Amino acid sequence: MSVVESYRKFLPADVAVQYLDPSGHPTPSTARYPRPDGARLIEMHRKMLLGRRFDEQATALTKQGRLAVYPSSHGQEACQIAAGMCLHSHDWIFPTYRDSMALVARGVDPVEVLAMFAGDWHCCYNPVAHRAAPQCTPLATQLLHAVGLAHGHARNRNQIVVLALCGDGATSEGDFHEALNFAAVLKAPVIFLVQNNGFAISVPLARQSAAPSLAHKGVGYGIGSEQVDGNDPVAMLAVLDEARRYVLDGNGPVIVEAHTYRIDGHTNADDPTRYRTADEVQRWCARDPIARLDAYLRAVGLIDDADIAAIKAEAETLAAAVRNGMNADRPVDPDDLFRFVFAEPTPALREQHAQARAELAFELAQVVSQ
Repeated sequence: MSVVESYRKFLPADVAVQYLDPSGHPTPSTARYPRPDGARLIEMHRKMLLGRRFDEQATALTKQGRLAVYPSSHGQEACQIAAGMCLHSHDWIFPTYRDSMALVARGVDPVEVLAMFAGDWHCCYNPVAHRAAPQCTPLATQLLHAVGLAHGHARNRNQIVVLALCGDGATSEGDFHEALNFAAVLKAPVIFLVQNNGFAISVPLARQSAAPSLAHKGVGYGIGSEQVDGNDPVAMLAVLDEARRYVLDGNGPVIVEAHTYRIDGHTNADDPTRYRTADEVQRWCARDPIARLDAYLRAVGLIDDADIAAIKAEAETLAAAVRNGMNADRPVDPDDLFRFVFAEPTPALREQHAQARAELAFELAQVVSQ
């Protein structure tokens, strides 16, 4: 067997896996992945609706000044919710700054998820309790951490899977390639989910990579690879379910590229009209993942208007809880500025801490005396 032939088993599908077309009609597919059952698709539909309402509320809070910044996932709901649903409770997820919706789907308190974007100290939820690493802003740095954690659990014979999320821009970073190589050599149980939304902020994919697909980047490392229609909720869940089974069976890591699109800007500070057209956005709006699954579930009689009304009412309750939580002034402890810098404070840090305490005590005394 030639070297080329030996690597064919790692190749992704020639065309992205798809089970539903943009209108929600089933497509003839040769994909080998079992389709999720009706109950899971109903739950995915519910979580996508809740996720979008959460995303809309977070965006509104940013405009109101309650959040410093917020990277929207509008349009990427199928990727986000499938990422949260494919994992078991003991698995781990390593999210990026754009994966707030996946964390909410994972069960993390939405207010705790958003607290970081309000300027609170880094990661406001308990990573160990939720098996969710802190949201990572630098591109691809969390991928190596994910591999290390997965390898550690594998050495301890713990049957867990780690899902590491990133965007297309992260695949141009050195940490991405180091993580893939490290994971492949160690056969670490990691799923690398690349949400290819077409732009690294404003840089289009064609200016980042000449590979046939981003999934192909796993082949050279000896990693199983797949590409999927990231706006097809059925395909997303089917592929990630199979990816989890694959890595848990000891086959090593897998990379899944999800072809999707972010409808909003990179963040609230971005002006996407400078690098993409309104026509392009409208074409992707017509491939909306929620509308696609909604049409399918209605066609097969699994949901109706009453079900949608109930979910929308639940979504409004969620949005109200997020508003109330984020509009409440959070208690601030000035000592936190110094408490979480070093495990063992340095002499300089102790000196700065003492100076800050003295200045605060003086200011407090001035206020009390007035």
